[in-house]
Amino acid sequence: MTKPGEGEADFRSMTVGDYLAFYERRGYGFEIGLGRRPAVVVIDFSIAFTRGTPNFPGGGYDRQVAKTARLLDAARGRAPIYFTTIAYEPHMRDAGLWAVKIPWIKSLQISSVESAIDERLTVQPDEPVIVKKFPSAFFETNLESRLAKDGIDTLIIAGCTTSACVRATAIDAMQRGYRPTIAAECVGDITPALHAVHLADLRSRYADVVALDQLIAYLGGLDRR
Repeated sequence: MTKPGEGEADFRSMTVGDYLAFYERRGYGFEIGLGRRPAVVVIDFSIAFTRGTPNFPGGGYDRQVAKTARLLDAARGRAPIYFTTIAYEPHMRDAGLWAVKIPWIKSLQISSVESAIDERLTVQPDEPVIVKKFPSAFFETNLESRLAKDGIDTLIIAGCTTSACVRATAIDAMQRGYRPTIAAECVGDITPALHAVHLADLRSRYADVVALDQLIAYLGGLDRR
């Protein structure tokens, strides 16, 4: 049986810089731009991810959580905010094959401490926490109906992880006609290298990646709801 990559160059010797240079050489860099009706969606900044637990290998997102708190302060009163969390019924049938591929998601039970949103983000009563079962915030959730009700055209994305749920949500947003805008300092991954490569790929092909200060200025220019 042919192994993946046989007959191709050995990519194990490549650095993150090599991958980033590839995107620069290809001439990517076009932007979609921000619209007039943004919403913020914070992907899976639950306790399991932001702090880690004995049964879930999370943690390491303190800086991104702090930056996301700034983003939310700017958005509150001006744009709708939605949170997502991954959580399952005890029987785990709602996890499908993802629980086979990543067994530790079994610790993410509905109403558990692990699936609660990190308290540093101070979820407000009018900010829904959408329970999802798979990477994209759109897949089998009511996020899109909520966005349509609010007339949203731009989705500002924070959370984790860049390579998985942030990526899946950004691509689904673009495919559905929303302007996916990733808050650069508000997303993270399990390693800096994985984060850097996936953020570059998202910026190149699927979404805009915008600095937090620029987004705060943009949100500050919106009328209060």
